[in-house]
Amino acid sequence: MFKGGLIVPSRLVFLMWLIFTVSEFYHLNLSVFGILPREFLGLIGIFTAPLVHGSAVHIISNTIPLLILGGTLYFFYEKIAPKVFFSCYFITNILVWIIGRKNLHIGASGLVYGLAAFLIFYGFFKKDMKSLIISVVILFFYAGMIYGIFPNQPGISWESHLAGAVVGAFTAYHLSNGKRKPAKSTDNY
Repeated sequence: MFKGGLIVPSRLVFLMWLIFTVSEFYHLNLSVFGILPREFLGLIGIFTAPLVHGSAVHIISNTIPLLILGGTLYFFYEKIAPKVFFSCYFITNILVWIIGRKNLHIGASGLVYGLAAFLIFYGFFKKDMKSLIISVVILFFYAGMIYGIFPNQPGISWESHLAGAVVGAFTAYHLSNGKRKPAKSTDNY
């Protein structure tokens, strides 16, 4: 059931909250584990940035979508879910390291945007009824995320949002067999 789909996202959310709780309790500034674009020391953030959050509001705003989108991914697309999750987590962060502003980028919002974009685009590329319904439902609830890919809020890593959306859309195209060979023509000349 859907409960099984929550295992991976729940583990990630648990780890995020554990790190956040420890950092708050001991007054630790863990933002140094964020992505610092084009700096050697910033490479660690490719692995750790989604686990680090700056405030309770920040972590809550990533927790709920991670559980919903991650649960949907693992429940409906169990076979490809690990590939999607890996791409949206790591490739998004690599892109942020390459294209991001020279700021520390923290939080799991790039992953959230990647999962949302994947779930939206996969149905339109795959063109089967189940996937199309999922796409429309996710689009209905998460369409407002589009504003997050633009540099309109100070202190928000729009680069993570944009990179996540691009990675999610590309992954959807790739895994939906978007590279299909053209159908053989039945016309005889």
